[in-house]
Amino acid sequence: MLLTTAERQANALLELTGDVSKLNSSQVAQLVSQLENLLSGPTVSMALGNTSVRIVSNLLGASPEVLSDSSNRIIGIVDTVGLKLVLDGKAETLLSPAVALSVKPVDGRNFQETFFSISDPNNVQVRGDRRLRRSLRADSSIPQGSIRLPPSLTQDLTNEQQQLATRVQFNFYQESTVYQDRSLGNRKLISGILGASVANLSIRELQDEVVIILRNSEPVPANFEATCVFWDFTLNDESGGWNQRGCSVRSSTDNETVCGCNHLTSFAILLDLSRQPVLSREQATILTFITYIGCGISAIFLSITLLTYLSFGKLRKDIPSKILIQLCMALLLLNLVFLVDAWLALYPDAVGLCISTAWFLHYFLLVTFTWMGLEAVHMYLALVKVFNNHISRYMLKFSLIGWGVPMIVVIIVIAIDKDNYGLVSYGRFPDGTSDDFCWLKNDIAFYVAVVAYFCIIFLFNLVMFVVVLVQLYRIKRQNPHNAQHRTTLQDVRSVAGIMILLGLTWGFAFFAWGPLNLPFMYLFAIFNSFQGFFIFVLYCAVKENVRKQWRTFLCCGRMRLAENSEWSRTATQKTAKKSSVTRITSLHSSQSNNSSSASSFLASDSSEQVNNGIGNPFEDRTITAGEDPRGDVVLNEINSQFRNQQAP
Repeated sequence: MLLTTAERQANALLELTGDVSKLNSSQVAQLVSQLENLLSGPTVSMALGNTSVRIVSNLLGASPEVLSDSSNRIIGIVDTVGLKLVLDGKAETLLSPAVALSVKPVDGRNFQETFFSISDPNNVQVRGDRRLRRSLRADSSIPQGSIRLPPSLTQDLTNEQQQLATRVQFNFYQESTVYQDRSLGNRKLISGILGASVANLSIRELQDEVVIILRNSEPVPANFEATCVFWDFTLNDESGGWNQRGCSVRSSTDNETVCGCNHLTSFAILLDLSRQPVLSREQATILTFITYIGCGISAIFLSITLLTYLSFGKLRKDIPSKILIQLCMALLLLNLVFLVDAWLALYPDAVGLCISTAWFLHYFLLVTFTWMGLEAVHMYLALVKVFNNHISRYMLKFSLIGWGVPMIVVIIVIAIDKDNYGLVSYGRFPDGTSDDFCWLKNDIAFYVAVVAYFCIIFLFNLVMFVVVLVQLYRIKRQNPHNAQHRTTLQDVRSVAGIMILLGLTWGFAFFAWGPLNLPFMYLFAIFNSFQGFFIFVLYCAVKENVRKQWRTFLCCGRMRLAENSEWSRTATQKTAKKSSVTRITSLHSSQSNNSSSASSFLASDSSEQVNNGIGNPFEDRTITAGEDPRGDVVLNEINSQFRNQQAP
């Protein structure tokens, strides 16, 4: 048998790979380059193709470190052989200990259902009818891998592409040496690697899924998750990595896993070794419904809260109400973007739209966190610093921080790499389904620009929450006669209001681990998706001055409250008695140095309120009679009875 020059040179390279332990990475790279040159012609003979596949099989025995620089090129050699192999109108198969390659001629304009199966390195079957599937069912042994290509595989291709679709090729790798993913972490492959392609075409978004069956190299332990993945050459700076997008687990047993994918490439099964409990699809569906219902309800009631405070000028005279308006606006925008995010993720081809949505979602999330932190800062200034001097443009400075700092963060993130944002998959479930979402793709960006940002604000808010509780305890201890006029329900409502404003319920995320994962996931979903509704209840529905504004301007008949009602006259009288409260404050201050902060917080001179730019004190007191305009809304209510009773 006469050999061509290329075939003789390929045999020489085959001998060099007889003992790959003697090769280093540079020698492997040089050998791969020589083999690529031998395959650069328009066609590849059966002899040259067979030798090339055997060379690749030998190279797979080397260490991953030696092959790392040449791994994608080695994969490309097998693809090149399949693309250029000379076919005589029938399927051809090239076998080796670690790699199997089958190529079958097809008609792209009239593609027929095609099956491929490999039982062992020496037993490969590929057919264009259902006989192979029947034979597989009759065989009691589980093949290493099999794949079904649907008849609709080429129907969405253009006429030119269908003319190019003259062959379909299958390959199976016994070893994963060239498929090394730097970001694999605590996951590992538990199957061989099965690939399929039609000519050199990119086929994706199939209506009928490609069905892949892979034998598990080891049983899937309880609470572990098997995931169907494909090799994505674009990941990890073009070095390649495993991606699960477009693939799902149809079924999984200890022995095999059935995958469904809507595109063609190299497929495998990953086992997640994170040892974290896997949510079932049922639990995930319940959590999803809670989240979307909660966000929808919150968006409605946040809108009502904003309309209430913006429509009635007397309600927004004090600083806490202005901060509340800003927080409600941030939460409303966050909920609206979140509600449309999952819907926009259904259009993966609209990359720019997904990146923009993820960017805005990140921005409004940080804005929400920031205004929660500013609420805590205001409490600190009112409770601890007890400022009595004029602070110019107080709310303007807060607004620049609340909306400006998050803007700087998200601009930096997208300036570093716009691909930090994009489509990500969440909720990989045992049944193989997953949830796609437009969000931060880069882990470092997520932990720095979201987790670290939140942790700083959360810790500060938590400290302020403790300070507020301690301060309230001191007030009640110094004024025991006032405690009997407050109910436990009022105290609970006040504490709950502070928790909601400071966003402490977001801290449930820190406890969603191990056996507590599921209950805290539910707590997190309920409290945070309904946060806007809780704000409405605590700062509109149960707040007396808001209800009276509703009755004055929105109600009719017996429910309507006249503008010059007894309530308004009482509020005016409270204003006139303000100096008496100030004298009582001075008395408490002289009795104890430790009580100065609390007493100053309970009452302040009305002239100082004007200096702070709050507005006309008489008009303010018509609605917020007896309230310190710099104090927290909830804390004003806590101390209102004390001030009213102490005034002669």
